[in-house]
Amino acid sequence: MTTKTPYQLLGKEIIYLIACTFYDVMDELPQAEKIRKMHSAHKGNIKQKLYEYLVGWLGGPSIYQDNTGAVCLTEPHKNYSIGEIERDAWLTCWYEALERVDISEEVKLMLKEPVFHLANSICNK
Repeated sequence: MTTKTPYQLLGKEIIYLIACTFYDVMDELPQAEKIRKMHSAHKGNIKQKLYEYLVGWLGGPSIYQDNTGAVCLTEPHKNYSIGEIERDAWLTCWYEALERVDISEEVKLMLKEPVFHLANSICNK
């Protein structure tokens, strides 16, 4: 039996909904104010970029890499001071987005550790 990727379990429509909901949550939560300010200059296309990144990261086509030429997230975040507080605020938004989209517990558990490592890899202070 073959294990399905998160991309196969969710589909691109749900992944897009997660990306949009993530930034909606970031706009709403007071504890996300600092990281929201980091994203303000890119607000127009940031949901689309997150969606494209997530599609590939979750096991689907490499849309983000095809459009940007890379999948490294440390480079675009290098000009921002990101530590545990910012990482944890990002993770709070992520977990709330997953709750709001109402994906299965199986997928939430599948993503929990990899998402933490992804967020942690961007920390630079």
